[in-house]
Amino acid sequence: MKFKTLFLSLFIVTLLSSCAAVKSPVTGFVYTDAKAPFAVTSNSGSSKVGTATATSILGWIGMGDASIQAAAKSAGITKIHHVDEQVKNYLGFYAKYTVVVYGE
Repeated sequence: MKFKTLFLSLFIVTLLSSCAAVKSPVTGFVYTDAKAPFAVTSNSGSSKVGTATATSILGWIGMGDASIQAAAKSAGITKIHHVDEQVKNYLGFYAKYTVVVYGE
């Protein structure tokens, strides 16, 4: 019985200790997949699309470069038209934040 109690206690502490989370316009406990506007400029045209991503695992490991500069560079964009963001989260174990840049 003590083993069950210890195991259950450790399991609950692990679940509550950290969660992978990213900025999001909405949150789903089990799953999140949302897109939202981020920025708009007065530049016209958006024939190129660049992306940059950062990820988090359990809220313990976070890595990546989700900057607007990295997204623009990935597609050779020098004039930004607008920027969107996309977030995905799976049960708080894995989260992904992507910046999407449109421009010329």
